[in-house]
Amino acid sequence: MIFLLGDDMAVRLPRGDWAAGQARKEHAWLPRLAPELPLATPVPLGLGVPGFGYPYHWSVAGWLEGTVATVDGFADPERAAGQLGRYLKALQRVPTVADDDHGLSRWSLAERDEATRTAIEARTGRVFADAMTRVWDAALAAPAWEGPPVWFHGDFHTGNLLTVDGHPSAVIDFGGLGVGDPACDLMVAWTTLSAATRPAFRAALGVDDATWARGRGFALATGLNAYSHHAATNPRVAAQTRRQIDEAIADELDELDMLDELTDASMADIPWT
Repeated sequence: MIFLLGDDMAVRLPRGDWAAGQARKEHAWLPRLAPELPLATPVPLGLGVPGFGYPYHWSVAGWLEGTVATVDGFADPERAAGQLGRYLKALQRVPTVADDDHGLSRWSLAERDEATRTAIEARTGRVFADAMTRVWDAALAAPAWEGPPVWFHGDFHTGNLLTVDGHPSAVIDFGGLGVGDPACDLMVAWTTLSAATRPAFRAALGVDDATWARGRGFALATGLNAYSHHAATNPRVAAQTRRQIDEAIADELDELDMLDELTDASMADIPWT
């Protein structure tokens, strides 16, 4: 939860055990990362401690003006795609350090395998299940990250991007911040961008085929997870994650020259179950 404090500060309160370490993580690392990044970052001003019945550390940071990005809200979509790619490239260039105290994330596709395959079988019809399985298998089969560990945001998608006058202005919510394989941050290519703008993003970031395939896998897995847990009660999340998954499927089918399988109807109109 985020609340405005005064005119220029934000108070962020974790909502559950799953987010309990986020305030301490951001307090430790964002002051080091922010000066190196081309978009505004919420630099912590203070770290609150548990008390008065509230069990988690919490944080105060500077308030960042802007509106949450939307798929159709960019003034110049191709330019925005390039900006997002350059932002991630800048993040990956910041030197990493050993961390034993602040819970930096280590995301793994393999750890998501069982849950992702279960979601594919439970939530989709046969055509979609086959298409999703191809995307997922390709991601798992892609060579692992062979470079040195680099910084990643960990939850780099539309909801954590702010815009001013339709242009990317800030990146927020670094609760998933970590070091390792940066493929998880590529999910933005399918959550926020389109087939027309993904090339500009990929060129700006400089992504090899294996990392691109793993990134598409993260987009599929996170989309299915969010859809499975929230679609029934949150129409906004349902629409966003449905688009995310549809984009990942279409991208793969297009590369395989199999998009004609779905030309008889919009993917958004085909029931999954």
